[in-house]
Amino acid sequence: MASHVFQTGPAEATRAPTRARTRVEGGTVSHTGVMTRLLGSRAAGLTAVPLPPRLASALDGFGRHLAAERGLSTHTVRAYLGDVGSLLEHASRIGVGSPGDLDIGVLRGWLADQHATGHARATLARRAAAARTFTAFACARGWLGPDPGVLLGTPKTRRRLPEVPRQDQMAAVLAAAGRPGAAAAPHPGPSAGPPGAAGPDGAAGTAAVAGAAGGAAAVSRPEWAMGLRDTAIMELLYATGIRVSELCGLDIGDLDQERRTVRVLGKGSRERTVPVGLPAVRAVIGWCRDGRPVLAGPGSAHAIFLGARGGRLDPRTARRVVHARIAAVPSVPDVGPHGLRHAAATHLLEGGADLRSVQEILGHTSIASTQIYTHVSIERLESAYRQAHPRA
Repeated sequence: MASHVFQTGPAEATRAPTRARTRVEGGTVSHTGVMTRLLGSRAAGLTAVPLPPRLASALDGFGRHLAAERGLSTHTVRAYLGDVGSLLEHASRIGVGSPGDLDIGVLRGWLADQHATGHARATLARRAAAARTFTAFACARGWLGPDPGVLLGTPKTRRRLPEVPRQDQMAAVLAAAGRPGAAAAPHPGPSAGPPGAAGPDGAAGTAAVAGAAGGAAAVSRPEWAMGLRDTAIMELLYATGIRVSELCGLDIGDLDQERRTVRVLGKGSRERTVPVGLPAVRAVIGWCRDGRPVLAGPGSAHAIFLGARGGRLDPRTARRVVHARIAAVPSVPDVGPHGLRHAAATHLLEGGADLRSVQEILGHTSIASTQIYTHVSIERLESAYRQAHPRA
């Protein structure tokens, strides 16, 4: 049997999703935990109006469908309900009282109002997609006759290529934490760990002890532990290309150090297994062994990554960690966790990985989502060609 970082109880055998799927915060919430009304028109500077009962009931049912049947995350459900709530408020203002009265004129009028208020084309495209999803749902429930959503066009958007650090830049970022003086040793005391303990890079003493040798000021053990955590976060995000929400949702036992894989719960509660490089495995093991016990408390449960108070790491904290580590190395473009995901995918393709494998690693349901990284790689190839070929 494959070994894991920690052994856990039977409860770990069946992993529960780490994100609530049934309650959406904000707005008016029904007894089912799904919004019956979202103030979507606030963004357009309008006063929200109460929805007619049949529209409110339809929106509530749509929310339950997204959360329970499709298993979408809380944030995705909130976005869908916000867009569809805006559509239904527009429909209510022009006299529509039930889903069966929706037609293509209502949908196009709503999008025209959105365009007139200055919304970006990408926002309009997202809202059109949400409207089509709702009308398809209403047709499937028998609330609507012919589906008007299929007639609704999508505004064409220019897909902006992500900014991606080069491979040498990422190597510099990941190496910076291991340099002498990059981190200080934990303050000596009865609670201090063994000085010869292996750190995230597998060498005795960890980067923290190296910092002490360089004359860095001593820091508290929690600060030292968070340094180990931050190194593990950077290594794992870049090694796997997982999303920041997936990183924060990792539990003890998800990392298989023998097979060097990590089990990830992605969008729509879809689980996948992602390979992990040896430096990232060592960094996570070092954090779990030496740093995590310093921060762990009653609220830690099975979470791998913890915040300063011992609870599961919040995605906002992880983003701050990434930006801080990137900013510490000059000339590297300022990117967040999603930028590391872009970098991992681009560098995999540059190294010869096929597109389907990268799609599986990233957890994309459509190959079209992965193809944007081929554009980034081709741009770099063209740039190198123009610089190097005598007749370019």
